[in-house]
Amino acid sequence: MSVPERQTAANAGPPPLTGPALALAGIALALGTFMQVLDTTIANVSLPTIAGNLGVAPDNGTWIVTSFAVANGVAVPLTGWLMGRFGVVRTFVVSVALFTLASLLCGIAWSLDSLIIFRVFQGAVSGPMIPGSQALLISIFPADKRSTALGVWSMTTLVGPIAGPILGGYISDNYHWSWIFLINVPVGIFCAFTSWQMLKTRETATRNLPIDKVGVGLLVLWVGALQVVLDLGKNADWFHSQTIVIMSLVAAIGFIAWIIWELNDEHPAVDLRLFARRNFSLGTIAFCLGFAVFFANVLLLPLWMQTQLGYTATWAGLVAAPSGMVAVVLTPFIARISSKVDARILASFSFVAFAISFFMRAGYTTDASFWDFTMPMLVQGVAMSSFFLAMLNIQLDGIPPEQLPSATGISNFARITAGSFAASIITTMWDRREALHQSRLADHSSAFSFPYRQAVERLSDLGAGTLESSAIVTRQMVQQAYLLASTDLFWISGWISLAMIALVWFARRPAGSTGPVAAD
Repeated sequence: MSVPERQTAANAGPPPLTGPALALAGIALALGTFMQVLDTTIANVSLPTIAGNLGVAPDNGTWIVTSFAVANGVAVPLTGWLMGRFGVVRTFVVSVALFTLASLLCGIAWSLDSLIIFRVFQGAVSGPMIPGSQALLISIFPADKRSTALGVWSMTTLVGPIAGPILGGYISDNYHWSWIFLINVPVGIFCAFTSWQMLKTRETATRNLPIDKVGVGLLVLWVGALQVVLDLGKNADWFHSQTIVIMSLVAAIGFIAWIIWELNDEHPAVDLRLFARRNFSLGTIAFCLGFAVFFANVLLLPLWMQTQLGYTATWAGLVAAPSGMVAVVLTPFIARISSKVDARILASFSFVAFAISFFMRAGYTTDASFWDFTMPMLVQGVAMSSFFLAMLNIQLDGIPPEQLPSATGISNFARITAGSFAASIITTMWDRREALHQSRLADHSSAFSFPYRQAVERLSDLGAGTLESSAIVTRQMVQQAYLLASTDLFWISGWISLAMIALVWFARRPAGSTGPVAAD
């Protein structure tokens, strides 16, 4: 071997794995991704069960989702620094190990406060799991099978959202809710142990990189303060509460200070200068708003079905499953044609499909069947198959290779944070719209109105007492109010999705595809 050939081989790093070693390492890395994605959705259908078991209202249970998402979003910008400072393998394995510990703590939580604290810990340590598994999967496969590695990674990120609602619902209905977290423990132990044993000799080079401590601190401050405002505001009467006013000021001042600091720091935790690029700024806005609407509705539908329509957690999870199944089937085909089709067309297609799905839901009634709920989810799956790929192609167009880690970090941070904010906002809007519709219905359903008296008389003829009849009528009125509140939000979601199409077309046509990408 000549000197240049030896130098090339040395720079190429360890050779790809083969045979059983490749299979075992690939499974371990895929499970790492699967666990993290699973935990973003597994609690959604279980919120009423967990809230009831812990003695809090279902709307307070949204903290279980938002606390994880916010902590995960804030941790994402640190991923690049951690991997450069400690190595990709070590960072990934430690992240999985800490995630496993956090899952154990969530499973033994004794109150809502303790569960929220452990979910924050779980979200914070899980930041490197998805990018770490993706980078390591690519490194252990031969160069000519890189698409296979990305395909494995993409499938795990799509299967997670399918399995999450189904598994979470089944566990909540048949076992104690704590098992939705405890099932991570044996999987996490296997993943961390196997990954370290198989990959410890393949550790990447480390560097003594500077860290933007002030930027990270300000980021945690304003994001955390804003999330507290969104989650507590509805129960504290918003700005009539001194706590909400103070936290709002902290969020606003912290946000402004963070922007100023990040724009002037030599090594910013979040490189905001990337927003000077038109495609990145427009793509990020459209991506975040589109994902926020999607995530908010993923949370709202099972909450409404379980609290008002009598669905169990299992059946609410089964309603959500078809969207993921359709996305799994269609994503490989969309990825194959993505290099030949303008990403703005794919993005428009996905937003139209999202809008159709939301508008279909706006036609729900209180006696809608299982299939009435399922059909819009099938359409949503079509939207999911092209949404993430198209939006990332637009966002990352023209970004230099050395800035790609920072750009993808910002993208993930913004998307995850937008989703957590949307979860809080939609539950607040749902309660407010329900109160509005209930007051309007009550105006036409007083004890002296003819429809009310007629309904009570008919129920009395069926053997119900006066008080029982009144309670039945009131219950129907509340159900109808929640139905109207839900359909209002579905309509709004549909119009927001359509509005995003115009935003996408202000961007330039991307030069090419970024490859298979899934909803992580």
